[in-house]
Amino acid sequence: MFLDEFHTRTGTWIRVSADQASRFAKRVAGDFNPIHNPDARRFCVPGDLLFALVLARFGLSQHMSFRFLSMVGDGTPLAFREEEDGLIRVRDDHGKCYLEVQRRGEMTRDEAVVEAFTRCYVAFSGKNFPHYLKPLMEEQRVMFNPRRPLVIYDSMGFSLTRLDGVAPRLELADSSLEVAGKRGEVLLEFRITAEGEEIGIGSKKLVVSGLCDYDPEAMEDVVAEFYRLRAAHEAES
Repeated sequence: MFLDEFHTRTGTWIRVSADQASRFAKRVAGDFNPIHNPDARRFCVPGDLLFALVLARFGLSQHMSFRFLSMVGDGTPLAFREEEDGLIRVRDDHGKCYLEVQRRGEMTRDEAVVEAFTRCYVAFSGKNFPHYLKPLMEEQRVMFNPRRPLVIYDSMGFSLTRLDGVAPRLELADSSLEVAGKRGEVLLEFRITAEGEEIGIGSKKLVVSGLCDYDPEAMEDVVAEFYRLRAAHEAES
């Protein structure tokens, strides 16, 4: 499985090291959010990696929703379990819940289908910044603190009409940013296609903290740093 190098299994527990998390963010998601850097003060495992591990363990269902409740730190032991109420939860060894998943409808465990959908969604999701967030913040004349950009994954969900899309594509359908003081909520809506046919829709919600007035020069510096990091990573690869 393509996720093997991005986590470690010990008995019933799964651990993700900071290095594994950072490699996944950069290599699979194209995500250079500094919060996923191993040396980040507020490091956290990418929500998209938790999403991918859930699909690898439980399969892909027609209708799924994911609610991210807390940030996972370096090497935290995690249990992925379907509980008595039918929800999938990711908990640590103290019972703290980090992710809650609802699912219904038909389900497939076909590894090719699950991996294709996972890669497709994660590649889309990894484009949060600058592709989707920058135009929204520019329009609203706000931005995150350029010295401590904090963008948190809140939730996502999707509905599929079929589960045999072996080469799915995700594309942005709509986006919005609602600002309340120093906090902003971003909604990204997407459509899912396969072989030119629409096979599903979905949405993703992000929370942006520490909003301040939009500064074009500061934003350009942040964007330039993103592309510098991406170029450096591609050169190393």
